Amino acid sequence: MRSKRELAKHIWCKVQTSVNISEPLFRLPMAVVLLHRVFREIRKRYPFEIRGFQLEGARLTFYIKPDDGFMLPLIMQLLKQTFSLRFNIIVGRKGHVWGERYESEILDGEPPEDAEEVDWGRQTSRPTRR
Repeated sequence: MRSKRELAKHIWCKVQTSVNISEPLFRLPMAVVLLHRVFREIRKRYPFEIRGFQLEGARLTFYIKPDDGFMLPLIMQLLKQTFSLRFNIIVGRKGHVWGERYESEILDGEPPEDAEEVDWGRQTSRPTRR
């Protein structure tokens, strides 16, 4: 088991995770909208800033700066559980959606300049696909 690390407040982290489903999940517009909606709901509970939201095949990558460093595990737990539950209900399936634990990397400074800020006010904003 890895040792616990202490995250200072307002530190940027790069987070990566992937889905466990063989179908191209994030090619479904419904899945992308659902993911965005779940992030918005979690943000009401645990304030954070997010940039560079990218979908690369089955992999989700983004940069996040929680108001409190200890909130990252809670944010990720809520994201994965809420998205999985709702997605499975909508498409009528059972089982795991996420394929692995998430990976996080603490950044020394700001995210890369090409990492765009997510516009939470617009319902239609979508993450970039690669």
